[in-house]
Amino acid sequence: MVKPAIGFLEVSSIAKGIEAIDSMMKMAEVDLLHSQPIPRGKFTILIGGEQAEVEQSMRAGIETAGATLIDHFLIPNVQEQILPALKGKIKVAEIEAVGIIETKDVAATIFAADAAVKKAHVTLIEIFPGRGAGGKGYLTLTGEVGAVRSAIQAGVETIKQENGLVHSVIIPFAHKKLLKALTE
Repeated sequence: MVKPAIGFLEVSSIAKGIEAIDSMMKMAEVDLLHSQPIPRGKFTILIGGEQAEVEQSMRAGIETAGATLIDHFLIPNVQEQILPALKGKIKVAEIEAVGIIETKDVAATIFAADAAVKKAHVTLIEIFPGRGAGGKGYLTLTGEVGAVRSAIQAGVETIKQENGLVHSVIIPFAHKKLLKALTE
């Protein structure tokens, strides 16, 4: 069975970040989910794919980054909804309850999303891993009211200790027109 995983690197140099992407892509067959310069000359890289491939790619990226490496993580056995939600908004036919978790950074967003969808039967709509100044991220999900409450609580608890939470919201019976704003 193929185990999906996500890997993340943050480096203190834009140039080394771009070089690390090249090394990572050459080392293993992974998807480049997100990369960008962030304030103060830093650079972030987010990859996904089969766990062994992500592990190989991460080793190459860490080696290339060298002394510029600030942070990195790997989430093995990531829940199956995570990769598609990182690639773009997921179309859903309808919404009932909506949950949103706003985070301080990429890592917190992904950890919260993974915990949320592993806890309850909900559908991820989007994982926005933080782009541009500030790097704040968020996730949106939908499902039955009780499931959304449980999922949001699990996501918040996962990142609360690391002080990664900005805010969370649960909209118990979302207006049907909100669907367009969330999925387009």
